[in-house]
Amino acid sequence: MAFTNPKGRTSTSLSEINVTPLVDVMLVLLIIFMVTAPMLQTGIDVELPETRNVHDVNPEERIVISISRQGEIFYGSEAINFSTIPDRLRKDARGPKDAIFLRADKDVKWNAIVSVIDAVRGAGYSEIKLVTKPFRVPG
Repeated sequence: MAFTNPKGRTSTSLSEINVTPLVDVMLVLLIIFMVTAPMLQTGIDVELPETRNVHDVNPEERIVISISRQGEIFYGSEAINFSTIPDRLRKDARGPKDAIFLRADKDVKWNAIVSVIDAVRGAGYSEIKLVTKPFRVPG
């Protein structure tokens, strides 16, 4: 595309991309993702009990069942009925050797935890890992 200047000369347009608005948009998106990523990680509000022996686990592709303080059962971040636990495990797990992670609020009654463990074992999964957080020394 050509333009004519006041002296009658023809000049061509600049075809360079202005990257400043692109950089601004990318920085805003980066900030938004940095703020929202920690909120997406847990999903269920569970106050885990503290223990002295805690092992880090690779969070990718693990099956997590959570029990909230009110006794609600969550499969991942989806609220489910107690009776559907075996069906969901058979559908999502690769096999009976998969580890099933159980997160339970520290104030949940033991009966609820044992019932979920029994349902998981009834589905054929024997490796159930209880999720805790590291013990903090007050002070």
